Amino acid sequence: MGTSKFEIADYLDSNEMIAEYLNTVLEEGNTEDVINAIGHIARAIGMTKIAEDTGMSRPSLYKALSEGSKPQFATIMKVLKAIGGQIQVNPVSA
Repeated sequence: MGTSKFEIADYLDSNEMIAEYLNTVLEEGNTEDVINAIGHIARAIGMTKIAEDTGMSRPSLYKALSEGSKPQFATIMKVLKAIGGQIQVNPVSA
């Protein structure tokens, strides 16, 4: 009996799960982790849908959200909007 590769996108099946995942990565991860997480979410929703919603091509999205990439902030904002997310800043308590 073989094992299969764990794919987080298979478990991101609700808006609540997506938000919890992204918020956790934003809180605990670094820039590369956040870009990877946004890519996982985009794959869970469907790259074709995200491409349509952002006006970007699928190959461009895959490239922008691949490991080691450094996408422009505008790209991240487009994808966040397409996945139903937003950035919010809250004051840090001392």
